[in-house]
Amino acid sequence: MENLPDIPRVVQLPDGTHAYLPAQQAPTVPASLTGPQVVHQHIHQAPPDRTVQRLALGTGIGAGTVAAGVYFGPLLVGVLTAMAANLALLALLAAVCAWGVVTVVRSVGGADGRAAAKAVRKARRRR
Repeated sequence: MENLPDIPRVVQLPDGTHAYLPAQQAPTVPASLTGPQVVHQHIHQAPPDRTVQRLALGTGIGAGTVAAGVYFGPLLVGVLTAMAANLALLALLAAVCAWGVVTVVRSVGGADGRAAAKAVRKARRRR
């Protein structure tokens, strides 16, 4: 491995361009010309909705758990929302059908229907 040539490095030339040069051929630029070096460091906080994923990675469970949480989490929310919407629609349909049956029975029922309703009311009061 000692007989291999040195890997060329990427250096920034004084005009601002970059070039591949071996380290011994790199031009030297005095520090007074380049000025002080400014380092921008951005610190970001993890979003609070990734707690489960961070816990899974921290405990060594693995990337499969994280991928499942990322994939199946929103999928589960979508499925539950769809189920809730279907149940709400069925409940509304049942209420409308019950209201329709009650309305039809009241309008069609004659004296016998009124007598039966009166008997039911009296039976409820006696309890």
